[in-house]
Amino acid sequence: MMVTRIYADEDGESHFAELNIPLRKAGEIGALSELFPVKDIIFRETGRDYDYTWHNAPCRQFVLMLEGSVEIEVSDGARRIFHSGDILLVEDTTGRGHISKAVNGQPRKSVFVTLA
Repeated sequence: MMVTRIYADEDGESHFAELNIPLRKAGEIGALSELFPVKDIIFRETGRDYDYTWHNAPCRQFVLMLEGSVEIEVSDGARRIFHSGDILLVEDTTGRGHISKAVNGQPRKSVFVTLA
């Protein structure tokens, strides 16, 4: 299963990378990943005017996009738009961080799963 990773390099600059989470066959129930130790789950809704300037992730966390879209810019200048069904692994807890903002004036619903 592919997820997009946001991370900071040794110089504190943030980047996107694709990360493949391996799945193994689990019989009739499908395919499963290995367990990820998690700490908390946060349900979030952002408004149609959401525009959050440079910030770091407060901790390593998965972001599961449920509804709406978000544009994220990392410090190397790359920008990507993520939509419902996309999964992010946000790890830029240090360095310059990233910018996130609403797309097309639409609200967004997402779930944050913080890693232990």
